[in-house]
Amino acid sequence: MSILNCQARLRLPNLASYLHLITDRLQSFDAAVSRHSGRMDFRFSFGEATLEMVPDLLVLRASAGDRDGLARTKDILATAVEIYAKQDGPEIVWTGDLAQDTRLAQFREMTVTDVYDLTPHMRRIRLAGEDLGRFGKFQGMHIRILFPTRAVPDPAWPSLGANGLPVWPADDRRPVARVYTIRTLDLDAGHMDVDFLIHEGESVGSAWALQARAGHKVGIMGPVGRPVRPADWYVLGADETGLPAVGRLLETLPCHTKGVAFIEIADSAERQQINNATQIELHWLERCGKAPGTDGRLAEQVLSAEWPKEGTAFGWFAAEAEAAKLVRETWRGQMRLGRDQTIAAAYWRRGQAGLMAG
Repeated sequence: MSILNCQARLRLPNLASYLHLITDRLQSFDAAVSRHSGRMDFRFSFGEATLEMVPDLLVLRASAGDRDGLARTKDILATAVEIYAKQDGPEIVWTGDLAQDTRLAQFREMTVTDVYDLTPHMRRIRLAGEDLGRFGKFQGMHIRILFPTRAVPDPAWPSLGANGLPVWPADDRRPVARVYTIRTLDLDAGHMDVDFLIHEGESVGSAWALQARAGHKVGIMGPVGRPVRPADWYVLGADETGLPAVGRLLETLPCHTKGVAFIEIADSAERQQINNATQIELHWLERCGKAPGTDGRLAEQVLSAEWPKEGTAFGWFAAEAEAAKLVRETWRGQMRLGRDQTIAAAYWRRGQAGLMAG
């Protein structure tokens, strides 16, 4: 098998102050890391990356056995640098294999084929597209959905920039992006199911889902997000926004997996069928009239779970921002659990639209 290789050279005067943040983020993608004098190597399931450090200079190298793997490796490297090296204004320009390719490997145009309601406030929409194999790779559960809106009913789709990241069209043609979970993926049939929470307030995704019909088009990009690492035991917590992800985990984790899961919902009508294939105990927490984000029991229950003394364990949480902050700070601060053992994500914030858009 031929290997695709590329590299980028960056002048970063303040590299020493944030290099540990870049490496920590890379390692969180389930990477095997080896350290050498002036160099760090990261081996992912889909490719390999190298950071070579010399004074004020960072050399990024990416390699993989196929286009998808190379694009994924470049994306992870470039995103980490863009996030943490902002003070140095990094200008990433890749050279080598596929450096002139403007096709965005992580993008697909999708067509709605089916729409139905799971509960009064959860709607499942089936999206069909071509060559969806990428979305079963990289252990990623999430995608960015690119929506048309009333202001931009016919958006232009992004292309690939020289830095390995998307280049977006001008505002008058730009779609609105929101992050959702791939609830199920059928590669043979060429479609995926995405669950949409229908709710009041400003929400591009909810508004689109309410009027979605067969034949409607959206774009998707992905997969995105850190992978859920394999473990013997899990504690899972989510409100309605994270429910699709917990449902997918319970249906796809190995049957011997143990642990506990808590899902917060508005009331009993919002319970849905989850074909739990694991030994994880599922508990539903009903708010019974309380507004979303105001019932503290979800975070309390998740943080009260007793982690096992033996074997491997992983914590995953997705809900309103304040609850996610509490869980994250407790796991990472008080319990001293690393990024390789936990994910606590703010999927939304009270009074704010568009969180998790990226």
